[in-house]
Order: sequence, then C-alpha cells, then structure tokens
Amino acid sequence: MHKFSVGQSVNLVHRMLQTAPVGPYEICGLRPAPDNDADEPRYRIKSAGEKHERIAMESDLTLSAHRSAAA
Repeated sequence: MHKFSVGQSVNLVHRMLQTAPVGPYEICGLRPAPDNDADEPRYRIKSAGEKHERIAMESDLTLSAHRSAAA
C-alpha cells in the first residue's frame, strides 16, 4: 500500500553521491514494490527543475509543505 498519492508534493531525502536537485517533487505515478522488498513501494517523481522523471523508494520521500499545482 502506498503512503503518498499522485499529485502530492514530496521532498526527496538526499543520500551521499546523489545528484538529484533539492526542492519539492510531484508524485507522477505509483509503482509496485519489488518482490524482494514488498514493504517498499516505489514512486515516479518529477521536479520542476528537471525534464525527466525519477523512481524513488517510499522511504526516501517525505511530505512537502509545498502545495503542488494539482492541489
């Protein structure tokens, strides 16, 4: 089960050697959890500062105070 829904604004928790921009991301789509980690759903996320989408694990996302354009 996913914690976030499409259209919500989230922040990506930055990890060492990660090149993702800082700032809010919008949830663009829900992805299933992999078979080897059923408790870790994935998300397609998009930053306004990038042309492409990213895939992120739920544990790498936190709810953003920023309101998405869809809200």
